[in-house]
Amino acid sequence: MARRYGEDVLAADWRRRKVIPEVDAEPDLVVEDVDSGFCGAVVGFESGAVVLEDRHGRRRNFPLLPAAFLLDGQPVTLRRPARAPVPAARRRTASGSIAVDDVPARVARASRIWVEGVHDAALVERIWGDDLRVEGVVVEPLDGIDALDAAVRDFAPGPGRRLGVLVDHLVPGSKESRIVARVTSPHVLVTGHPYVDVWQAVKPTALGIPVWPVVPPGRPWKEGVCAALGVAEPADMWRHILSRVDSFADVETPLINAMERLIDFVTEPA
Repeated sequence: MARRYGEDVLAADWRRRKVIPEVDAEPDLVVEDVDSGFCGAVVGFESGAVVLEDRHGRRRNFPLLPAAFLLDGQPVTLRRPARAPVPAARRRTASGSIAVDDVPARVARASRIWVEGVHDAALVERIWGDDLRVEGVVVEPLDGIDALDAAVRDFAPGPGRRLGVLVDHLVPGSKESRIVARVTSPHVLVTGHPYVDVWQAVKPTALGIPVWPVVPPGRPWKEGVCAALGVAEPADMWRHILSRVDSFADVETPLINAMERLIDFVTEPA
């Protein structure tokens, strides 16, 4: 009889079976498709499938199969709510991506993003901090990039341990471009912007000035800027700059493009 009807449902270990919970696919619920790794928020349904939208605005449809999704790292079965969800107004982060609410910060990845200094790190946090916490990406400031190739070797990048590096003044013929050329690992992406310092990547209009001052060659750039603008200390100038940055709209496009490339690179599946 056991062979005819299959497994005995009253066997002693039945309580140890893992029960996969069913969860209503409410708007803005963030889940990950088990098979593809696509992560996004619920935005609706189409032809019986749930529609997910990722932080870049890309949408994909997924059938409501048992245990097909991960919610906070745990398998779940999504079900369509009793009433069709009405898409909520989409909140945007400072970087312009779609915000996902009530999602805890992801455990940090092995991959990292390096920036040249603490000012770079603070500006990146100001604009991309929400995105980086959701993705589990840590940003670490360097003390300049003069020893970048040695630092990369010590980091030991690999397929599951990628490294992105944001560099100031990355233009042909610069000292920075020669340093970057020594980094050849396929698991490292070095990109940057053309500005002398990350200060200059902030739009002057955000600071209420027409243009950034021109600093004569041979003079420290930050000190020259402060002198031209009548600010006593670089630290005071930096606090003013950072306080005037509210979103990606306050910084120049080359910095935005560089950071988006780095985030995509370090979060790609190994």
